[in-house]
Amino acid sequence: MSLIPWKPFADMDKFFSEEDWLMPVFPKMDIIKPAMDVKENEKEIVAELEIPGFDPEKIDISVEDGVLRVKGVLDEKKEEKDKGYWRKEIRTGSFERMIRLPVEVKENEVAAVYEKGILKINMPKAKPKELSKKIKVQIKGK
Repeated sequence: MSLIPWKPFADMDKFFSEEDWLMPVFPKMDIIKPAMDVKENEKEIVAELEIPGFDPEKIDISVEDGVLRVKGVLDEKKEEKDKGYWRKEIRTGSFERMIRLPVEVKENEVAAVYEKGILKINMPKAKPKELSKKIKVQIKGK
């Protein structure tokens, strides 16, 4: 008689495997988290998001209180909805990314360009504000 190693999670692995026939009955997860790169140079902060297939008209960008917020919606094509798919991996849904910026930017001068699936957001740096006034201490009695 040969011994078979016990694999307690083997059934779970099988259940969640790509070939499992039960997975299509679960509702799809409409979670989209696009990759984002943020870089800084002398004049500006530049953020790039990888969002292929998105309609630029359905992307909202705002900068408020030092936080960049990008929201977008990727709708399912209406003519293809419920057309007998047996497998559907192209995601639809919405996303929202927020990131605190390392420096203040000129919120009214933020510009964005969408090209070949990449959203590039240019945020010119604001001049640093003087946080406090330096006060010279006078010494008396010498």
